[in-house]
Amino acid sequence: MPELPEVEAWRRQLDPLVEQSPVEQAGPAHIATLKTFEPPLRELEGKSLRVERRAKRFLLPTSDGELVLMVHLMSAGRLKYVPQGGKGAKTPMFRLRFADGGELQLTEAGSKKRAGVWLLRPDALADELAHLGPEADQLSTEDVARILASDSRRLHSMLRDQRLIAGIGRAWANEILWAAKLSPYQLSTQVDETETERLAEAIRSELARGLELRIAGAKDADVYRIHNGLGKPCPRDGTPLARVDFEEHTIYYCPECQTGGRTLKDRRLSRLLR
Repeated sequence: MPELPEVEAWRRQLDPLVEQSPVEQAGPAHIATLKTFEPPLRELEGKSLRVERRAKRFLLPTSDGELVLMVHLMSAGRLKYVPQGGKGAKTPMFRLRFADGGELQLTEAGSKKRAGVWLLRPDALADELAHLGPEADQLSTEDVARILASDSRRLHSMLRDQRLIAGIGRAWANEILWAAKLSPYQLSTQVDETETERLAEAIRSELARGLELRIAGAKDADVYRIHNGLGKPCPRDGTPLARVDFEEHTIYYCPECQTGGRTLKDRRLSRLLR
């Protein structure tokens, strides 16, 4: 799933393209993709948009402030601007056509259609986003300490909880915990002051590093240092990277610099039932 660095990089790319011309035609949208029916999509026609972001969601408010189009890519969605005469998808899951002939297209790979589009008025948008925690890239060390103390959770799970921290998923949780030299299974209430400072700095630096690389067009192999790196040498000490299943997520970590030589045990429910 695209996370904060990926969504923010796309937002910066899309914003000037979307702003240059008003909407001529809104839709069509796949029945599984459009999550709202009132107000109707046609109310976007003739209005100008810009592109903002909240957590992993794109927000496209109208210039008059009356409507906001929200797009959530989930794991396989992609949002692309196709200029007039450019090559886009023939049947995207959702489409906005602009007066200058350009199109904003939402596509989704695979058979499971989970990406979503919502057209909302500002008060309804506020309700939709009310559950989200603060943006991950804006957290101070004090914020991180407060979040850690709020519940006793394993760090990887806590970092991914959008109610506590908005924008981090499994990939960047892997990268952040490796950078902070912390075990994915360490309990949040057992993180000391020095570790808290390392974690807060890792959140800021890793998300900034990821954003810079994504803006430059870097691919996963050049962005992730340990995510999806099973068996590769740890960039810090050369130990083969390991993998473990936890809460339906796959975690990558270094058994030497993160867990002190210990191998983490699988905690995925399906494994326990075997």
